[in-house]
Amino acid sequence: MSEAEAAARRAQLNAVASHWTLLRVGPEVIDRARRPLPDEPVRTLDALHLASALVAKAAVPDVSVLSLDTQIRVNARSLGFDVYPAETNPSAAARRG
Repeated sequence: MSEAEAAARRAQLNAVASHWTLLRVGPEVIDRARRPLPDEPVRTLDALHLASALVAKAAVPDVSVLSLDTQIRVNARSLGFDVYPAETNPSAAARRG
């Protein structure tokens, strides 16, 4: 990737990120991350991400999950989230896992 392409992608990321809301990892998130998730085992940071999504969903019901990680995707669907990108090739998802 050229410097110009990298700069363009950074600019695009910054533009999109300006619409994101950051969620603090507070007691509610930590407490939820400590409880079991539908498809265990779950890595610590993945549990924190899923717990954060659940806390966010309580305030904004149409929150979705964007991930290519199979374990995150399985748990997110089980927890009632729409998951993106929509899977069009199941064998590709299995390889990503």
